[in-house]
Amino acid sequence: MDTVAQAREIIHDASHVHFFTGAGMSADSGLDTFRDARTGLWEKVNPQDMASVEAWQRDPEPMWAWYLWRARLARRAVPHAGHEAIAKHSGKVTVTTQNIDDLHERAGSGEVAHLHGSLFAFRCSSCHTPYSREIELPESPTPRLAPPECEKCSGLIRPGVVWFGESLPQDQWEKAEEYMSAADAVVIVGTSGSVWPAAGLPTIAHRAKIPIIEVSPQRTDLSDLATVHITNKAVYSLPEILFP
Repeated sequence: MDTVAQAREIIHDASHVHFFTGAGMSADSGLDTFRDARTGLWEKVNPQDMASVEAWQRDPEPMWAWYLWRARLARRAVPHAGHEAIAKHSGKVTVTTQNIDDLHERAGSGEVAHLHGSLFAFRCSSCHTPYSREIELPESPTPRLAPPECEKCSGLIRPGVVWFGESLPQDQWEKAEEYMSAADAVVIVGTSGSVWPAAGLPTIAHRAKIPIIEVSPQRTDLSDLATVHITNKAVYSLPEILFP
């Protein structure tokens, strides 16, 4: 039996399929990943300048402009056939994503845990109150933009993403653990498995002997956990295994 047929059989026998997605999932919609050796976001800017509390406290305007432009690019991106296949799968579906875009939601997935936050979940950097007002996204890149102030405490509004040295959001982590533990099958898609603690979540399924399907063009740090490895991109493989 080939790997696609094996994956289809695992999906067919599962009443709850959990999808654990990473940067490769969004890359198929045209969004840059962080760590690609040639085109990754961290090849273009210093990570400490764009993803640390210290940089924000020192000079927030370049960071605010950079994240708003990334939010604009994410809004321009369109969910691909893989996102849509997950959302339209007939059984119970849950998603844990390391991505900070909203492509899973726009495709129609309802139960999504965001381990690293969201480009669209703005909050106060001082009192942490969510910011409910609409934020205008730039039409082109700009070097500096002034963040708005919090209506509650006058602190600066920041992107709702996890920066270096910050803890993952506890509610999202607990949701991800619950999804992973309750699934009958897990599909790992487009992640290198090198970013911790997120990369440790699939071990929950592995220890519980839950079948794991990995979809990735290359082997990853999580490949040894997989029952089946499909060497392909999400945009092609997910429709093939979910809707044979």
